[in-house]
Amino acid sequence: MKVMKFGGGCLKSEKSFAQVAAIIRAEKVRPVVVVSAVSGVTDFLLESILGAEKSEKNIRGCLRALKERHAGLVKKIMRNERIRQETIKRLEAGLKKVEKLLTGIAYTGEATAATRACVLSYGERLAAIILAAFLRDRGMESQSLESDKIGLVTDDNLENATVDLEEFKKNFVSTARFIRQSKAIPVITGFFGRTPEGKVSTFGRNGTDYSAAVVAYGLAASELEIWKDVDGFMSADPKLVASARKIDRLSYYEAAELSYFGAKILHPRTLEPLHGLKISVVIKNLWQPESPGTKILPNGYVKNDIIKSVTCNKQIALLRIHGPGVGYKPGIIGQVGSKLSAAGVNIYSIITSQTCINLLVDKKDARRSFEALEDMTGGVIERIDLEEDVTLIAAVGEGLRTQKGLAARMFSAVSKANVNVEMISSGASEVASYFIVDKADTEKAITALHREFF
Repeated sequence: MKVMKFGGGCLKSEKSFAQVAAIIRAEKVRPVVVVSAVSGVTDFLLESILGAEKSEKNIRGCLRALKERHAGLVKKIMRNERIRQETIKRLEAGLKKVEKLLTGIAYTGEATAATRACVLSYGERLAAIILAAFLRDRGMESQSLESDKIGLVTDDNLENATVDLEEFKKNFVSTARFIRQSKAIPVITGFFGRTPEGKVSTFGRNGTDYSAAVVAYGLAASELEIWKDVDGFMSADPKLVASARKIDRLSYYEAAELSYFGAKILHPRTLEPLHGLKISVVIKNLWQPESPGTKILPNGYVKNDIIKSVTCNKQIALLRIHGPGVGYKPGIIGQVGSKLSAAGVNIYSIITSQTCINLLVDKKDARRSFEALEDMTGGVIERIDLEEDVTLIAAVGEGLRTQKGLAARMFSAVSKANVNVEMISSGASEVASYFIVDKADTEKAITALHREFF
């Protein structure tokens, strides 16, 4: 059985919906489909939440725009009047629930994590209704399923949840049986699940990739296809390097590192549920379905020149924690980690020396991180510096850690481009090496590395 995930970029017009339907129809074996929200809707729902926090008067305009976006799309793309009217009725029922949630936010003047997650889930709920109806309109049996109602149980983190895979597999048995026995193509909502208490929990932006992998895990699928409006993973960001080329094959580890360190093709956690299974993941271009895309396999291969891709992340910040004994005194890193965890901050990486602990965090968490650690100064910690105008550059490839002379080539290439390297981490990962440069040098560093290896 194959699971096919379609992102928001595949769901935005009559032409793109028709292309999705054509791709699904071409499958020899009935697939399972997982969908994101219609293009732009998640951002609009976020704006609607902010609007409701400011004034109840903003709600009517938000709902009108949401209805026009979804019902307007239905009127354009569907031929069968009965299916069209049934679909609009279902959309209106969903929008009434959104209205109640936004009204509750307006009354309190604040959106809790629970209400925010619940509102955002409607992007996917409405998209699944539309796509399933569109497939029926085009002569295919189809039914939409909501992920919080099919046993997709997560932990209690409402906005960056992790699926309890064992619990999910137990809960999913009846749904999996129904999917296998039914003639209808299931269209499952991505991006969210539910906590053990029944609250809606979300997986963060682009979390539908992760949802689709969980569904593939639950069905023991043979393959997971991630359909986007791009060709797949590239040797570098084409916006920075015009000569970037598509990567045909990656390992789970390589794809995970590239996603974690800045490539936006795949959600960083997509491959977590698939470890230990023989499920291949393929990134496919909606507009070039005949192209093989990028295939991600459990086991990788060593390329002659080792490096398969160079990527960058500009949305990071660097915290430098200074003190003559910070790298030696027991418990300091533990205390730092506990304080940042309590503040809801994820640490990308830690590099230590005797006199400095260097932390990489998300740029949006930079100020919060600094403030959370500020009261630790005055003892072993003398001062904390925060650098926000930096970029993380990563080189990824199987065999990177064991290849002699590779680091010399990398940093020689960067040095020749007159780029100063502020911090280096190599050896922590089997397949990735990364370093920090001034943000102004991002393009020079990426171009220099790509020229050296490609």
